[in-house]
Amino acid sequence: MATTAGAFLAGGIAACGAVTATHPFETVKIRMQLQGELQDKGHQPHHYKGPVHGVSVIVRNEGVRGIYRGLGCAYIYQVLLNGCRLGFYEPMRSRLTALIFRDGGATQSLGVNMFCGAASGCMGAAMGSPFFLAKTRLQSYSPFLPVGTQHQYKNAWDGLRQIFRAEGVRGLYRGVGAAMIRTGFGSSVQLPTYFFAKRRLVKHLGAEEGPMLHLASSTASGFVVCVVMHPPDTIMSRLYNQDGNLYKGVFDCLAKTIRTEGLFAIYKGFLPHLARILPHTIITLSLAEQTNKWVRGLENRVLPSTWLPQAETESLK
Repeated sequence: MATTAGAFLAGGIAACGAVTATHPFETVKIRMQLQGELQDKGHQPHHYKGPVHGVSVIVRNEGVRGIYRGLGCAYIYQVLLNGCRLGFYEPMRSRLTALIFRDGGATQSLGVNMFCGAASGCMGAAMGSPFFLAKTRLQSYSPFLPVGTQHQYKNAWDGLRQIFRAEGVRGLYRGVGAAMIRTGFGSSVQLPTYFFAKRRLVKHLGAEEGPMLHLASSTASGFVVCVVMHPPDTIMSRLYNQDGNLYKGVFDCLAKTIRTEGLFAIYKGFLPHLARILPHTIITLSLAEQTNKWVRGLENRVLPSTWLPQAETESLK
């Protein structure tokens, strides 16, 4: 691995590449999560029926610009989130493992891996929450087929300014609890399942280090992440997009959603989420392997040797 700062940079670069490709499905996912909000099943609109239909409807009515609303915020959020998640995970894991097992961090403990994944993800979610808030509101806005509460912002900075002016710093961090739960759930399984799948493929199938191994491991990780993360993701989208105090918090939103729309309402937008998270996870983790090597090579040329890790970590073997 590169240094912690280098891994943060590598993770952020990889995530930005991934979000460019998958942002349209994120827009569809958010609109599907918000359509029919707190309406009885028989009275819910179905403007967006799936990932492909949703993309086609938005592009037809709003153009390519509509499907890429909030992309700037998404870049900033991904740098903060995945920079923390990919940059801090391994240093936290190795130090905590060394402290518990006293073996220099070589042991791979599922419990430690999940805890460090969740902790690093929560750190990133808290840092990036205001940008995800603005992104959600920008993506949910539609002058043609509106869903949920509509917020008309000129751009991300205008949105942040309006939120701060109306609600102060507290308003910028509306829904941060849900964001940390959502990201904690996803992060607790993303890297552990990626490295677990990678080690098993090498051990049992004789897979060799390279893009195909990264692709297979990322696919397995992405599916697990989507299943675990989607319910809190739906709650987060609704908390971020609400105007006023429609929901008092995470559990109030969960209870109202299930009571009014049924249990499966928390899985609204699952298919576009899966269509986003699979390629996003694959691209992020595959690119992270490559960008980490690039950053490590750059650090080897410009930093003193005493600042650098002495060997590749066990988790990337």
